[in-house]
Amino acid sequence: MQAKRRCIALIILFALVGGTGFLLGTSANAKHHQKNRFFELRTYTTADGKLDDLHKRFRDHTNKLFVKHGMELVGYWTPTDGDQAKNTLIYVLAYPSREARDKAWNGFRNDPARKKAFKASRADGPIVTKVVSQFLSPTDYSPIK
Repeated sequence: MQAKRRCIALIILFALVGGTGFLLGTSANAKHHQKNRFFELRTYTTADGKLDDLHKRFRDHTNKLFVKHGMELVGYWTPTDGDQAKNTLIYVLAYPSREARDKAWNGFRNDPARKKAFKASRADGPIVTKVVSQFLSPTDYSPIK
């Protein structure tokens, strides 16, 4: 059931993200339609009561470091229903290729600023209990590429 919900959420997500840019005719959207990107869907499950701490880490540190290392921030979401609403962050990053993804994550993991922020955010215990990462390639008919 969870896989089915994730699939439905992903379909809605890409319809909204891709469709909005297409309808608005943004130059960024046009640029992305010229060549397929490589996407990563990441789902983080937090320890009880730690979702706000994870949001803070992303808001104050992680997003800036993602951009620094060449990751494109597509979007961030939290489920609205059920137990996942209390402990789940879902986000999508885009890269020019799988190789670019691997290089970006290696740089991010080894960044001294990331290590410092990560350590500080865990001062009261671990935040994340589980990470699921899925790699995605757009279909030929996808409005977001």
